[in-house]
Amino acid sequence: MQENFELICEVRTAEGKGASRRLRREGKVPAILYGGSEAALPLTMSHNELMKHLAHEAFYSHILTVKHDGKTEKAVLRAVQRHPAKPVVLHIDLLRVSESEKLRMNVPLHFLNGETCNGVKQQGGIVSHLMTEVEVSCLAKDLPEFIAVDLAELSVGDAIHLSQLNIPAGVEVVELMHGPEHDQAVVSIHLPRGAIETAADEEAEGGEGEEGAAS
Repeated sequence: MQENFELICEVRTAEGKGASRRLRREGKVPAILYGGSEAALPLTMSHNELMKHLAHEAFYSHILTVKHDGKTEKAVLRAVQRHPAKPVVLHIDLLRVSESEKLRMNVPLHFLNGETCNGVKQQGGIVSHLMTEVEVSCLAKDLPEFIAVDLAELSVGDAIHLSQLNIPAGVEVVELMHGPEHDQAVVSIHLPRGAIETAADEEAEGGEGEEGAAS
C-alpha cells in the first residue's frame, strides 16, 4: 500500500543564516520549493514532523503533497542537509513535479528470497548487493516506491542485471538509456573466499597426486 506524505508548510518571509538559526531554535526546518514555471518559494515546516517522514524509506522516492497558504503542490525530495554530529535536519530542497513532464528519481531496490534461494541455501553461496537503488525516468503518476528483485532462481555464479529487473510500465532505467553496454549487474551470488581457496587447494593437491602416480 502506498504511503501518502503530506508536508504542512509556511512561507518564509525572513531569509539568511540568522533567520534560519532562529527557525531551528523554534523547532522548524527551512526549505526551498523550486522548479516548474513558478518562482522558487522559501518555506518552513515542523522538524519533528519532517523527521517522522524521513524515517520512511518511501519518502525519498515518493510524490509528496506540499501545503502552504491554502495552496497544494506536488513535489519530490531533492536534497537533505543534515547536521554532521546531531540528529538534526538543517535544510531540505523540494522539486515541483508536473503531471505531463518526466522526472528522474532514485528508487530503492527490495531484494526477495535471498536467504532461501538455491545458491545460498543449497550451495553455501553469499549474496552481493552491487546496487541498492536505481535511477529511473517516468511521469509522476508512474513513479514506483521500490523495485522488487527476486533472487529465488539464482545459483552460485548467477547475477541479475538492470535489463532483467521487473520494471513497471511507463518507467525506464536511466542507465540503460545510454546503451546495452551499461547493463550492469545489480546482485550476484558467489562462494565465500574461504570456500574458493579450499576448492583451489583441493584441485592443486589432486593434480600433484596424479603427477606422482604417473612418475
